[in-house]
Amino acid sequence: MRTYEVRTYGCQMNVHDSERLRGLLEDAGYVRAPEGDQADVVVFNTCAVRENADNKLYGNLGHLAPVKAKKPDLQIAVGGCLAQKDKASIVRKAPWVDVVFGTHNIGSLPVLLERARVEQESQVEILESLEVFPSTLPTRRESPYSAWVSVSVGCNNTCTFCIVPALRGREKDRRPGDVLAEVEALVAEGVLEVTLLGQNVNSYGVEFGDRYAFSKLLRACGGIDGLERVRFTSPHPRDFTADVIEAMAETPNVMPSLHMPLQSGSDRVLKAMRRSYRRDRYLRIIEDVRAAMPDAAITTDIIVGFPGETEEDFQGTLDVVRQARFAGAFTFQYSKRPGTPAESMEDQVPRDVVQDRYERLVALQDDVAWDENKAIVGRSLEVLVAEGEGRKDAATHRLSGRARDNRLVHFALPEGVDPPRPGDLATVEVTYAAPHHLVADVFGAVRRTRAGDAWERAQDAPAATPGVMLGMPTIGATPLEPAAGGCQAG
Repeated sequence: MRTYEVRTYGCQMNVHDSERLRGLLEDAGYVRAPEGDQADVVVFNTCAVRENADNKLYGNLGHLAPVKAKKPDLQIAVGGCLAQKDKASIVRKAPWVDVVFGTHNIGSLPVLLERARVEQESQVEILESLEVFPSTLPTRRESPYSAWVSVSVGCNNTCTFCIVPALRGREKDRRPGDVLAEVEALVAEGVLEVTLLGQNVNSYGVEFGDRYAFSKLLRACGGIDGLERVRFTSPHPRDFTADVIEAMAETPNVMPSLHMPLQSGSDRVLKAMRRSYRRDRYLRIIEDVRAAMPDAAITTDIIVGFPGETEEDFQGTLDVVRQARFAGAFTFQYSKRPGTPAESMEDQVPRDVVQDRYERLVALQDDVAWDENKAIVGRSLEVLVAEGEGRKDAATHRLSGRARDNRLVHFALPEGVDPPRPGDLATVEVTYAAPHHLVADVFGAVRRTRAGDAWERAQDAPAATPGVMLGMPTIGATPLEPAAGGCQAG
């Protein structure tokens, strides 16, 4: 059988799309290539948000050119946002690419690969609107205990820095019954945690005229037996309403964590970004969330150096960070993206000024996050044991997972205690705090779960077992590369 590899870049939506691409390929008879082996089909699921996205893609394609010269039956496919943006120019620049497909027709991949193989020429198919809602496609999920569930695709906002609406299209909502049916099916397979996903989740319902649809969906998830954790990403402050806060506070399995993009603390810059809310409105939402859920961890996205940003504007952003007390933030350096209104704006901020502001923002946010984490030392937390969350676990002899508020926790296991499985729930006491994680060297107990059972079964038959990678933002983490704000930047 022919083997495949999917390489994913960008936001959570791309991660979820890649699960569909894997499912489509396996449904068509392909099998995943073993780690380290050269696959027969390599698929790049691309992002167009980062400034160097083009260079990354063509660099990777260049590395595969000599491989294909030696192995002519190797097939290379490029999909995602960069493919939607660049269309046929990808094949002109890299004629050894076999297939180019867009964000609206990921279901076409197996047919396009077969057509390219039979006709011995590149196939380019880019649709301008959604052909099939991705959630109806086969899926090869990476985790049997946590799952993405898409509630919508596309975005109706017109932020001047963001290219995503042009590539993903206008918002398309799934019917609530379809969303809940997928959640129930996942729980039946052993999934314990779901993350509701959309470019702007709290505008969900715009297509069928129900402005309370998202809060109703959260409450409905609360009635699903066996579903222990519900998260969502990302909401837009403009559409954030009191009924959503009430639903979060009153639904026990909706987690006390909120990722809500700020982008700037300056009203003048927010207006130039076309963000349609102002700093006071944003801070009132934070206050309301904390009044309803005092222990909620709130994370955000911030762009530094937007065209025309002054030092006074930047100080406004630092002031909001101090007031909001974010548990973590994705901080981005603004970069021009072709096709966005901000690209041609005057008063582009010099790169050295942007870098200086970026470093000052990161330093302040790290201090705030560290203070917030120190306040948790001595508390007991319930941690969902995860696979792959702790890169140093082997060296530190710890396990890792996420608390209910989505903080990353590394915890020790006493001698003689059977280690919990990914998907199990451990109760631990926090003994140390860092800006981006907690350490718990006092162990309480383990609750074995159906999700842990599902993970254990997956070890016996990994190729046949569904599941989903959670992929939520790491609290406090800062991307290493400058960006203009991702498609989950809200």
